[in-house]
Amino acid sequence: MEFWRATTRRTYQVHGERKTISILILGLLSLYLLRGVDCNRRKVKVSHSFDDHYSAISCREHTASLTDFGGVGDGKTSNTKAFQSAINHLSQFQSQGGSQLIVPPGRYLTGSFNLTSHFTLYLHKEAVLLASQEVSEWEVIEPLPSYGRGRDADGGRYISLIFGTNLTDVIITGANGTIDGQGASWWQKFKNKKLKYTRPYLIEIMFSDQIQISNITLLNSPSWNVHPIYSSNILIQGLTILAPIVPISPNTDGINPDSCTNVRIEDCYIVSGDDCIAVKSGWDEYGIAFGMPTQHLIIRRLTCISPDSAVIALGSEMSGGIQDVRAEDILAINSESGIRIKTAVGRGGFVKDIFVRRMTMKTMKWAFWMTGNYGSHADDKYDKNALPVINGINYSDMVADNVTMAARLEGIEGDPFTGICISNVTISMAAKAKKIPWTCTAIEGLTSGVSPTACSMLPEQVTNCPFPTDVLPIDTIEIKTCSCRTNYFM
Repeated sequence: MEFWRATTRRTYQVHGERKTISILILGLLSLYLLRGVDCNRRKVKVSHSFDDHYSAISCREHTASLTDFGGVGDGKTSNTKAFQSAINHLSQFQSQGGSQLIVPPGRYLTGSFNLTSHFTLYLHKEAVLLASQEVSEWEVIEPLPSYGRGRDADGGRYISLIFGTNLTDVIITGANGTIDGQGASWWQKFKNKKLKYTRPYLIEIMFSDQIQISNITLLNSPSWNVHPIYSSNILIQGLTILAPIVPISPNTDGINPDSCTNVRIEDCYIVSGDDCIAVKSGWDEYGIAFGMPTQHLIIRRLTCISPDSAVIALGSEMSGGIQDVRAEDILAINSESGIRIKTAVGRGGFVKDIFVRRMTMKTMKWAFWMTGNYGSHADDKYDKNALPVINGINYSDMVADNVTMAARLEGIEGDPFTGICISNVTISMAAKAKKIPWTCTAIEGLTSGVSPTACSMLPEQVTNCPFPTDVLPIDTIEIKTCSCRTNYFM
């Protein structure tokens, strides 16, 4: 005890008086004051690291973190320049094994940014991209050539949050990180007709080959969520897409393959303010002139909720044609329709060789819906003699319960929808179902083992509707296990 007192107390002469002060207390006080001054000057960044593995069509040789380029995950600081600086830097490695940009934990506010080839954008499971609310952060670009105009307005369109064109081998993936479009203000402007240009999408890839979008969560898109267009060899897996149903989030389609070839969509969960999957290929005379169909499309193992629209929609913009769509193992809940074909006089094009099987539907307005009078034209210059061809529509092995109306099938007079086959389908009607479960006009086809019995235009005939047995190239793509190691400061 005497040693402790001796080493921690000193006597000083202060204004002629002797004062005894504890050196230990002085030391602690000095340390506290110094730390306080340091914290007021700057925030101390702490080094972190993580090591993830993910499945991808390509692995990369070069890795960087967004924080290496000034990224700040505080939910307030704009990261638009950080994203573009990072991607511009990493683009130099396209021919040197490619590159990946890691978005570490945090909330990263950003405007639109463009991707590069041989590139992976990887979102950590605790990373959130927040779309900027500043309209100045969204460049206005030209309308799509197969549409001729914007969908919301006559002029151009705001570029998508994540955008790329003329790319090869591009991946957007993660450990279920999140992209939040913060779309409420866009929905309000659209409903109040205050938009000069068409709303942005969350992800749009154009004129590209070898695309993977997987294992991320997409929230509150201003309009469509995922829009691959004029592209090929596309793998979309493991997405969670959520849009609020109340208040209504207009046109928040889940995934819209548009004039694309060799596409695989699987293992996704979608709650949508519009169609969960909308297959498209251009609008009226613009789509006819552009002439690029969507074809060789696989859709499998989806769970979808769409109270105001379809789980799988074909059209209405289908003027370049839609062919060879294979959908199976779909769960539809509380949706307006299970499968819907939408077209009109003036569309031209075709929807043919459509195969859907093993679909379970719970609480639906319609199980099946086809309409040839959808309307909604790009302008008044469409060809009134351009009639769509709808042929070879095959639905089989389905169960639906609590359904208001089994089917509403409306072809075009003088241009009937043909080759319709529906087999082994059981539909249980709701307590307040329509008295006539099927309505049919201008269609031709057959049914087998369907309950309740279909309309007279679809007579009973013992048959099994076909489903293709050949393997599409997108189903043979090689998937690799890639590593994602990085250090970052927060």
